[in-house]
Amino acid sequence: MRILAAAFIAILGAGPALAEFRIAFDWGDIPSCTSGNPNRVGSPAFVLSGVPAGTTEIEFKLKDLNVPGYNHGGGKVKVTGDGKMPFGVFKYSSPCPPGGTHTYEWTATAKAGKTKLATAKAQRAYPE
Repeated sequence: MRILAAAFIAILGAGPALAEFRIAFDWGDIPSCTSGNPNRVGSPAFVLSGVPAGTTEIEFKLKDLNVPGYNHGGGKVKVTGDGKMPFGVFKYSSPCPPGGTHTYEWTATAKAGKTKLATAKAQRAYPE
């Protein structure tokens, strides 16, 4: 879809290239957890950039790349004008790797109703 949109703009010569959808996050002040038994905590603070025009909500999902079958959950958030989402806008199962550091990946999917417009991913180790 992104390729088609970029090609359409290039053919028409209309305006600048589309900005890439990106996310960044900060774990925040979640309780320390290395037991393998996650806590139910408020979401990290997210900063979004390049959110596609028409986006009405962002769906977030967390994956432990070392144990991808574990469902940490996520949440759906209405889009804000500045792209900043404060800590705690939804609840999820915290990172909690047993015996070491794991790499976690948040996936953010921009949606307009049921239509997926773009996906962005950001990774970070826990504990850091």
